[in-house]
Amino acid sequence: MKDGDLTVNSTFSFIGTGNMGGAILKAACGIIDPDSIYIADSDRAKALTLGSELGCNVMEGNLQAVESADFVILCVKPQIIGTVLDEIAPVLRKREADGNPAVLVSIAAGVSISKMRSHIGAKQPIVRVMPNTPALIGKGLMIIAGDDSVRENKIAALEQMLSCCGETMRLSENLMDQATTASSCSPAFVYLFIEALADAGVYTGLTRENAEKMAASAVLGAASMVLETGMKPGELKDMVSSPNGSTIRGVASLEKSGFRGAVIKAFLAAYERNTEMGK
Repeated sequence: MKDGDLTVNSTFSFIGTGNMGGAILKAACGIIDPDSIYIADSDRAKALTLGSELGCNVMEGNLQAVESADFVILCVKPQIIGTVLDEIAPVLRKREADGNPAVLVSIAAGVSISKMRSHIGAKQPIVRVMPNTPALIGKGLMIIAGDDSVRENKIAALEQMLSCCGETMRLSENLMDQATTASSCSPAFVYLFIEALADAGVYTGLTRENAEKMAASAVLGAASMVLETGMKPGELKDMVSSPNGSTIRGVASLEKSGFRGAVIKAFLAAYERNTEMGK
């Protein structure tokens, strides 16, 4: 990175290199020096392979990964984050006492800052980040929530690193469960919709390849219209729906089948699960 960039002198440790953690790690290596990145994983063979591929430093374990990095990024599942926090807590507490605290960054859904801090027992700077799978191709939305324990320059440096995965958005932590559902769970709902459109296309005679291309392109283009025109989804829908035309007949069929209600129920079910995981 250029001199003067906020992350040029920052170091990052990644604990966990699964699908999402690995994606963020690989993207980060494209904009910052891999030698300033440290990784640890319960599957050490996988960590060694990644380290060799990317040029990152592979640590012996989680404790070593936490000892000196400016940012410690926890890319572990919500079910085990408490165990990992208990393990690294002594090192984090010592660094905080020495006046050199690491910024702890978690991508675990549903686990609040206060819940994480209860494992550490210190005024640990903590940030929650909720990515979504489009981050795998640099098209993600990385939602960031911190509290008063984290300095603005640290948040800005983190945003700069995460920009390798797409856009970033700051949000109050009390909205993170809702945001997780709207941003991180919803791609799965969209994939189902694309698959259903493609299935219908195949049923009516299109090839699978063409049907999937048409459905995915339509969703991509429609989403871009919402984001780039500033128009409401309802307005854009009306632009496509000619009086007594084929589109409005299809819309009416979706409404009759309870399409909107089904989507809202799916959202609320996922949101409820997000809140459960934080307890």
